[in-house]
Amino acid sequence: MRIAHLILTYTNPAQTERMIRNMYHKNFDFYIHVDKKFDIAPHLYLKNLPNVYFIKNRTDVGWAGFSTVLATFECIKEIVNSGTAYEFINFLSGQDYPLVTAYELNQFFEVNVGKEFLSFRDFKNDWKEGLLRMEKYHLTGYNFLGKFMLQGLINTLMPKRKLPYNLHPYGKSMFWMLSPEAAMYVVNTVENDKKLQHFFFLTWGSDEFVFQTILLNSTYKDKVVNNNYRYIDWSGGGANPKLLGIADAEAIANSKMLFARKFDLLKSPEILDYIDAKLLKHGTHHQHSDF
Repeated sequence: MRIAHLILTYTNPAQTERMIRNMYHKNFDFYIHVDKKFDIAPHLYLKNLPNVYFIKNRTDVGWAGFSTVLATFECIKEIVNSGTAYEFINFLSGQDYPLVTAYELNQFFEVNVGKEFLSFRDFKNDWKEGLLRMEKYHLTGYNFLGKFMLQGLINTLMPKRKLPYNLHPYGKSMFWMLSPEAAMYVVNTVENDKKLQHFFFLTWGSDEFVFQTILLNSTYKDKVVNNNYRYIDWSGGGANPKLLGIADAEAIANSKMLFARKFDLLKSPEILDYIDAKLLKHGTHHQHSDF
């Protein structure tokens, strides 16, 4: 069994290194995508770690834009085309961190082969505010003077947008653990359909609902487990989750999750030290001999 951990990052390579070292397992490969608008040079030393690869076809990722989805698609295709057969692709960011040992993580994947893990809410029945991301026109993928004025005008004049093919909208978190088959099903469904591409391009935060909407309107829906096993604190409101610090230690420790986000090694190193000492200390099965 092999697992591909896909890491989308642009931030601190030392933090990415620390995450990878704590996750090292002989069954795990790591694929790193560095946002195209950032210099890749500081990250390249990570290639010296075992089982680490860089995504070649880098994408300029715009926050809340469809470009995030397109970047993810390119990564999935490179992983699938690597020729290695993976049971799961585990989608992470450079600000995630494991809460269990690599041995426990490997066990989790072993006993859950055949399942698809992604968190979702039903937009129509359970997350009405999420619907606004789809029903209104969003010019997120554009950058020009007067963009928001034009966006407001368009939404005043135009009727509510509807998902093509009467698809039922679902979404929540952009991070997931999917079989390569399920991930490629989403890639192929969207890439081969101009209507879907056009629709998703004019939404806000499409990375948080494209995979859910496509998979839950497909035969894969019976395999989907509504959990991505991430501890994320949205209590602050707004569009970004809370930056986790040492004050969150107890909640993180009790979360029963596999990963948490988001962390900043420079602003709050204490919480990562805590996780290393308290949650990962039992990692007697860690295979650090390669380092």
